[in-house]
Amino acid sequence: MVAAREFERATTETLRTYGPELIAWLCSMFATEADAYEAFSLMSEDVWRSLPRFDGRCSVRTWCYMLARHATGRVRSKAGRDREQLVSHIPSVMQAVTHLWNTTQRNHQREQDVYAEIRAELDDEDQVLLVLRVDRDLAWHDIAHVLLGEDAPPDDITRKAAALRKQFERVKSRLRALAVERLSG
Repeated sequence: MVAAREFERATTETLRTYGPELIAWLCSMFATEADAYEAFSLMSEDVWRSLPRFDGRCSVRTWCYMLARHATGRVRSKAGRDREQLVSHIPSVMQAVTHLWNTTQRNHQREQDVYAEIRAELDDEDQVLLVLRVDRDLAWHDIAHVLLGEDAPPDDITRKAAALRKQFERVKSRLRALAVERLSG
């Protein structure tokens, strides 16, 4: 498409291919969805504008992440806020941006709901393990201390930490299987 100079179509296809993962990444970079959306819009404009100059020194995916990172900087510095949005003048690109954003956000919310539902079904010990390891990012020995108490002998802590790692892998596998089952159904 680029070789045929069909830049609008190539931009739309690029956004369709990489948009969902870029949206997820941008949402993790910003505190508000509005800023993430603005960065995605700016990045989409940059894809359209710079596609004729793209020379393939990196993959298109890498190039899109680079453009997204630059758009993130512009949104954070507020320099991008006062610029005219060129994307709005390209109906097919703007339509792709809006469609991708809405679809990705709906899918993300559905996934979050499914994971919360599955997590709530776990027994208390597995829930505590997930919270301490995933949400609080505690080390295995620290989690073992929490569960065994501060007076536990070092050997017990070491054994418990090893057992917790294995338990965590089983819980992750179970969560993954249940999520795949529920999200595909």
